[in-house]
Amino acid sequence: MSSLQTNFHEKFNASSLQIIADASAQPPSARSSQVLIIVERKEDWASYLPSEDMLTAREYLEDSRQFDTGKRLQVINLCRHYKYLGHGYYCSLLAEARGHKVIPSVRTISELAKKSLYGLALDGLEKTLEKALDQHPCASTDGFTLRLYFGHTDLEPLQSIARQLFEAFPCPILLVDFRRTDAWHIAGVRPGALHKLRENQEDQFADALDRFSRRVWRQPNSRRLARYDLAILHNPAESLPPSNARALENFVRVGRQLGIDVELIEKKDYARLAEYDALLIRETTRVDDHTYRFAKKAESEGLIVMDDPASILRCTNKVYLTDLLRSHGLGMPDTEILYKDNPQELERVGARLGFPLVLKIPDGCFSRGVYKVEDAQQLRSVSAELFEHSVLLLAQEYLYTDYDWRIGILNRQPVFACQYFMSRGHWQIVQHKADGEVIGECRTLPVERAPSAVVELALKTANLIGDGLYGVDLKEVDGEVVVIEVNDNPNLDAGIEDACLKDDLYRRVLEEFVRRLELKRRGQAL
Repeated sequence: MSSLQTNFHEKFNASSLQIIADASAQPPSARSSQVLIIVERKEDWASYLPSEDMLTAREYLEDSRQFDTGKRLQVINLCRHYKYLGHGYYCSLLAEARGHKVIPSVRTISELAKKSLYGLALDGLEKTLEKALDQHPCASTDGFTLRLYFGHTDLEPLQSIARQLFEAFPCPILLVDFRRTDAWHIAGVRPGALHKLRENQEDQFADALDRFSRRVWRQPNSRRLARYDLAILHNPAESLPPSNARALENFVRVGRQLGIDVELIEKKDYARLAEYDALLIRETTRVDDHTYRFAKKAESEGLIVMDDPASILRCTNKVYLTDLLRSHGLGMPDTEILYKDNPQELERVGARLGFPLVLKIPDGCFSRGVYKVEDAQQLRSVSAELFEHSVLLLAQEYLYTDYDWRIGILNRQPVFACQYFMSRGHWQIVQHKADGEVIGECRTLPVERAPSAVVELALKTANLIGDGLYGVDLKEVDGEVVVIEVNDNPNLDAGIEDACLKDDLYRRVLEEFVRRLELKRRGQAL
């Protein structure tokens, strides 16, 4: 064995292949995940220890073993190439047919084969290249090729781009061609080959494979087998998250009681979604950021998702909600849509709705993008400012109440009722200031103690959106109940929304995931 092989052999003996050995020694019932590594020829794996989890392409294609359907199986396809109808192509095709998670997928292979398919995914990345390469030695060249191993590179300025490329094109080895004309751009993206790696590149690949495989195996030191694995997407830096830290801890703890392995993930974990059975989003959702991409990706991977992409689309767009409520004759404040290219309506809307009135950006949240205007002059100035951000605005009659009702709905059933009081001296629940947010008091009641008209209207409204988890905000004004908005990821905070139900609130949410996963397992419609 060469010195290269010896060093690599020792390196991997202490990491990934030891994991393989440990996992293989466990009985099938104790292994929640398994990794299969496929190479085209045995010599392509010469730098690694032999393992029963390594197969040649022919062995995998001819393999007739019945894999445990209760086990997640991740296939890492390291064939020499992925040409159409070649070994690599067929391995990925068969893996998907067998229900295995495979990297690269047939879709990724197809997209990488044609720039016309993958080019669209590069537009957003190229905008960040100039900044990333500003201080890099390669910036003085006309071009270079970057090798990525499971989305990792040793060039720190380009790590963010590397990660995004891997999220777009999950492939063990990617070769990315950077070229500079007037500005830096990505000229091409193509798969790399394991057998062509040099010594230093093999070391980098080994480290990246080690990290990736450890994530797939989910640290199998524990012999407990969870029924299901649930990922909770959160942002520790978010100022007003939908669940506080203690609530997230409660989800993890109650999940453990139910035999559910709950893991907190962040934006950086996008490529890991296939490891899980379900996704719960506990981060403020927007259609134009990563939360929606997470929901779409999870749904495409077959995960059970809350919030699902359709709910995010419907709830974050107040124009859609306005039209939906109006078409079904459900109570809502008088509302009109204002268009940037129709300024004359500004003069008329005040007369129709009266002053003060409320102006809203259609996708605002947590009282952001919502303004009370007192007269026509303020209407013109505020709308001019908001039209810089959106071509549509909502003008709505102003209805002041001391508090808003929020009814939490899960699978078409009410689960909690809260009164959110306006921030002291302010007309909204959340008052945004330069030094932070001021939030009004909250009071939680058993659902049966909330006014029946409030609960009934909340149910009717949420049912028009879907069967997920929603928070419907309503007002009672002069004996009439109206809907203000529907939240696709309502607050579930420890000490507030769980005040009445305690652990049962988290249990109900988690049990709904289990119910849906069991239906999926049995092949029944949700």
